[in-house]
Amino acid sequence: MDARYTTFLTLCRQMNYRRSAQELHLTQPAVTRQIQSLEAELGTRLFIYDHRTLRRTPASRILENYILSLQHNYDLLRADLRRQQVRKIRIGATKTVGDFVIVDAVEQYLDDPLNSLCLEVDNTEALLKRLRQSQLDFAVIEGVFDKRSYNSRLLRLEPFSGICGAGHPFAGKTVSLEELTDETVIVREQGSGTRNLLERELADRGWSLRMFRRCCEISSFALIRRLVRVGIGVSFTYEAVAKDDPDIAAFQVEGFAARHEFNVVWLKNTQIPAEGEQFLQLLKEGKGGTQE
Repeated sequence: MDARYTTFLTLCRQMNYRRSAQELHLTQPAVTRQIQSLEAELGTRLFIYDHRTLRRTPASRILENYILSLQHNYDLLRADLRRQQVRKIRIGATKTVGDFVIVDAVEQYLDDPLNSLCLEVDNTEALLKRLRQSQLDFAVIEGVFDKRSYNSRLLRLEPFSGICGAGHPFAGKTVSLEELTDETVIVREQGSGTRNLLERELADRGWSLRMFRRCCEISSFALIRRLVRVGIGVSFTYEAVAKDDPDIAAFQVEGFAARHEFNVVWLKNTQIPAEGEQFLQLLKEGKGGTQE
């Protein structure tokens, strides 16, 4: 790529000319000249100072998306040119999807000895970051993301509910927010799809996680299910997480949306490779297909 693009992306990340110069092993004036050269070529400002604080302009965000997609497409081109016999795709999946939704599709895809994949399971925020760094071909994401910044298509509408121990008074019922205030709620870490959905549902009604008597943050689904199973607390997640566990029951909350989206997400101005589409077709034909 144009060396100025690398300098531009570094400055977008560092938001400081001195630190950018240090990372790039350039002088600070050299970084400034490269950014000024880009601005002159494009006929627009990319960065401005606001009370001595460096800020990005809307044009810089358009250029960033273009450069990221250019880098991604170049990486795909190099992979195609160097392609060996085994076909490999790089998939990201949020934890619910990775642990409970795409298992059958992964097994079917890898049943072909010419197919290979790298599957990264992490929270929504981390996967979107890796997409922008061209480290993934696409990601299957639960919950909320900025659809203006990425290409996406609906994979599945999944029931979203509260979960509790099978003997809990909430089991199989619809309860009000007020009835939840004395409960211990167990949530995922910041950046996770299920937590973002719960916080959004609460915020839409003027509530927050502070409404609960106790709030515990745990990133492991296995541990969350165990704590819910023995009655330590309740949690909120998708049906796929707990539907096969007889010791866990679902409950609904008045006014909460009953289902939320699982989406396939990839960088704008790029394409999912053919092998990725093959995998997604297996997912669509199996248990992970779109449910109306």
